[in-house]
Amino acid sequence: MTTPPILLTEPTGPAGAPLLVLGHSLGTGTLIWENAVPALATDYRVTLLTLPGHEGAPVPNAPFTLAELADAVAEAAGGLSDDGRFFYAGVSIGGALGLELAVRHPDRVRGAAIIASGAELGGPEHWQARAQLVREQSPASLVAASSKVWFAPEAFTEEPVMVGRILRVLQETSAEGYARCAEALASYDVREQLGEIEVPLLALWGEHDTVGTEPKQDEIVTRAQRARKQMVAGAAHQPPAEKPAATADALLEFFGGLR
Repeated sequence: MTTPPILLTEPTGPAGAPLLVLGHSLGTGTLIWENAVPALATDYRVTLLTLPGHEGAPVPNAPFTLAELADAVAEAAGGLSDDGRFFYAGVSIGGALGLELAVRHPDRVRGAAIIASGAELGGPEHWQARAQLVREQSPASLVAASSKVWFAPEAFTEEPVMVGRILRVLQETSAEGYARCAEALASYDVREQLGEIEVPLLALWGEHDTVGTEPKQDEIVTRAQRARKQMVAGAAHQPPAEKPAATADALLEFFGGLR
């Protein structure tokens, strides 16, 4: 078994409040949550997860699966919580991680928001090709295409600085770190396990998202035992960065109903 290298920030928020773990998307980083954290940290102790090979997290030296990544997160996050339990919200691969956590660690996860994601996200060929591309040409080769998928048009006028910062992070992401995470997505598919999930789920998607589409949210909602969906108007594939207030409001309402 491989233990993927991750980082969790020191939690910020009221002492004694429940722990909330926030996960980012592939090729980005904790900054996608930057403008949503202040609202979330009024009611929760917020810790930000960094994926292997992203930002300051070590570059993995061996393959790993999303299931192994979920195990690593459950262990690390559990150690930051008084009772070992936590709420979780993650974007794209971070959302996939949330479903793996719900499948594998229902005793630890109090509720999970699956953002701009799905129970399967493209399949082996797509992600193996992506891993090969970034190893050969670096993540910087993805900037033009990613900018069109990640952000709705209005983000370039409403959050231009944030958009630019996120695209710079993509350029600076370790090629091997990105590739290892892409390879983990290649084998990711929990569609047949959705019916086992008892953890409360929020399937949250952006109105203009072409990856975590509404049908992918419907699949989660119809098959998982306790799930509902909600759209973030005006967002595409990075709701916390594009519409931080609306995203935070949705999370506060959902998690608040589980406390």
